[in-house]
Amino acid sequence: MRRWGPLTAVSLGTFMLLLDVTIVVVALPDMARALDASLSDLQWVIDGYALALAALLLGVGAAADVLGRRRLNVVGTALFALASLGCGLASDADVLVAARALQGLGAAAMLATTLPLLGAAYQGRDRSVALGVWGAVSGASAALGPIVGGVLTEGPGWRWIFFVNLPVSVASVWLTLRVVPESRGPAGRRVDWAGTAAFACFAGAGTYGVLRGGADGWASAVTGTSFAVSALALLCFVLVERRVAHPLLDLRLLRRPAFTGVLLGAAGYNAAAFGVIPYLSIWLQTVLGMSPVRGSLVLLPLAATSFVVAAVGGRLLHGVAPRLVVGVGLLLIGAGGLCMAVLDAGSSWGALTPGLTLAGIGAGLVAPALAGAALAEVPPAHAGMAGGAVNTFRQLGYALGVALFGTVLTSGMRDSLGREAAHAVAGGGAEALRGAVPGHTVRAAFASGLNGASLAAGVVGLVAGVLVLVMVRSTGRPAGAATPVATSGTPERVPRVQEEAR
Repeated sequence: MRRWGPLTAVSLGTFMLLLDVTIVVVALPDMARALDASLSDLQWVIDGYALALAALLLGVGAAADVLGRRRLNVVGTALFALASLGCGLASDADVLVAARALQGLGAAAMLATTLPLLGAAYQGRDRSVALGVWGAVSGASAALGPIVGGVLTEGPGWRWIFFVNLPVSVASVWLTLRVVPESRGPAGRRVDWAGTAAFACFAGAGTYGVLRGGADGWASAVTGTSFAVSALALLCFVLVERRVAHPLLDLRLLRRPAFTGVLLGAAGYNAAAFGVIPYLSIWLQTVLGMSPVRGSLVLLPLAATSFVVAAVGGRLLHGVAPRLVVGVGLLLIGAGGLCMAVLDAGSSWGALTPGLTLAGIGAGLVAPALAGAALAEVPPAHAGMAGGAVNTFRQLGYALGVALFGTVLTSGMRDSLGREAAHAVAGGGAEALRGAVPGHTVRAAFASGLNGASLAAGVVGLVAGVLVLVMVRSTGRPAGAATPVATSGTPERVPRVQEEAR
């Protein structure tokens, strides 16, 4: 237990926090009915978690270097557990969204400290084994999230997708305090709280603007104000990062087209591969009438294929430049999105399978190689910063993808159903329209909206793939080769070890 106890403790927390990214997807229709939630509410249930995780990851990682990584991991796990309890007890959508944001804060503390704790606990061959197991656990959480969510939603109810986190959190904290050694970053560093706040405001206001653009129109005062606040916050972030001694993100790295291309690819990857999945789940359950478990099984080809390809791809693609693996993977994800844009009023769930499978193959290629592609383009002293930036852009891309594709979905339904009815159906409220709108009209409108969302996701994937192939011109470190571990948000030299998965 003492030898592999740190790995067990860290893997428990990682499994839990990554599971919560996808576990809510199949529960959205039940949440909408129980809490009388709108489409915007459901989008924030997803985006509240992803945005908090993205906006705070770098800042919390820097704080962990100063305050102690084990200490902050435990605090983050405890906060995650309390927020999960709040999610399960939520009486309305606003409380649920707020609790999800707190979950994201706890998850940021957990994810930012995961690899540094493993790096401090293991050396040599044991470290490579630990990272391999951790990578497999990360992949399994994505594959099992919809299934676990479907089983719990259909069984004891959707609230149990949050209650189940409580015993896992207790076990993770107990093990962490007992067997995980404390570690810190180099002495003398300070936390860039101003940069953290500015980036959080930029991400939150920008996402809110996309959501309000779909609900109120792109020319509305609220939408315009949101984008203006986001732009101002981004300007503040740039000014702060240029002046602080220990920035969250060294802006000089963005002068490297290859590194910028990888960050854009990271954002495009999570957006294109996963941003439309919540709306597919709503279509399967509210329009096709499938149960949560059956609906989750329809989505399984994406996660399962991704897991299998990621597991075997490292050996088969050893020696291939990461830019090629990531670029081609993104093109496959884009093609998968285009393949799903073929629905009509009579379509069944089988119409999604080819596109989901193709996107899963692409995701399996991209996920293991993405961080390696970024780390190959920066000096070793900035390995931690680069790894944290990749994780940040991945989650930010997911949040923006959910917001953007939801807007495209409802826009495609308005001509047939009108603004209010389109938002009701997209939010899982199709039952409320029965009798007022013919069922065939609802099915046709939803299919049309989904086609638009899938088409947009496909375009995002294709554009991201082209950007990676064009901007990342260096051969980089071969896929599957040894790369530095991304330890936290601060730049520091780290040992070269095998990077197995994200």
